[in-house]
Amino acid sequence: MFGKIPTVLRSEELIDKMFRRAKKVEVGYSKNRLAMEKNLSIAKIYTARDVAVSTLQKYVDSFPYINKLHPFYRTLLDLLMDKNMYKKSLASLNWASQRIDGFASKYASKIKGAGKVEEVLKFRKEFYGRAASILKDISKELKYLNQARDIIRKLPIVDVNIPTIVIAGYPNVGKSALVEKLSSAKPEIASYPFTTKGITVGHMEIKGRRMQVIDTPGLLDRPLEKRNKIEKQAILALKYLANLIVFVLDPSETCGYKMEEQLKLLEEIKKDFDVPILVVENKSDIFRGESENIKISAKTGEGLDSLINSISKILSEN
Repeated sequence: MFGKIPTVLRSEELIDKMFRRAKKVEVGYSKNRLAMEKNLSIAKIYTARDVAVSTLQKYVDSFPYINKLHPFYRTLLDLLMDKNMYKKSLASLNWASQRIDGFASKYASKIKGAGKVEEVLKFRKEFYGRAASILKDISKELKYLNQARDIIRKLPIVDVNIPTIVIAGYPNVGKSALVEKLSSAKPEIASYPFTTKGITVGHMEIKGRRMQVIDTPGLLDRPLEKRNKIEKQAILALKYLANLIVFVLDPSETCGYKMEEQLKLLEEIKKDFDVPILVVENKSDIFRGESENIKISAKTGEGLDSLINSISKILSEN
């Protein structure tokens, strides 16, 4: 979806590309030097124009139009980058493309009416200078769009048309290990908090039905305005994607957070999100509580069949 955005050249690189291509242009020999220089200069100007305009337009066309994106992506991009600068940069590329195209026509017309070879060369040089100046004017925007490209290309690819299971909970409760057991995703597994720096998407099939499983960064129990960017990505996944939230508790408290804290976050999630929530207790291989919640061990696989059956039942009813 976002993998086809090309690398955005710096203004100096684009100028160099434009001039290199123009330098290679040749026209047929003519005894009339003025006529030959006119044809050559116009051909060089149009070649330089085509390189600049086509390259800039390719950039504009390849970047996503934010207002047409799914709310999840739209809000996520607003979180990860400066949306106003993004729109301004694309508008600047459009402006530069139109200006260079306009100057090419203007100077080609001047060259056609020139009476001396010196005038022809002067007009060609002036066009080169104008075109290069315009590209230098958008150097900041080109640089920003290349940074935006790197952000956009790393966005998770989600399918908004299939059932989505979002795994949520405090940091280090075993969410990533569970996602790895349930799906095709291969998240980084580690024994320290905040391993998951973004959203990981995997897929699974239950009774022939394809489903999406999303691993979210660990959430902490605090107001939204105090959450960091990593936590806010998890909130976005819950808000826009979840058909079912699997909330993972760690009753062993080896995650570093007391059950009281974890249960408080669970109550906040229940209050804020109008989707089914399935509560599971992980790490049953080292501690098994007395609650009626499903007991699992993402490490050993214990209880996963029961969890999958519960997921299937809930999603078939919704």
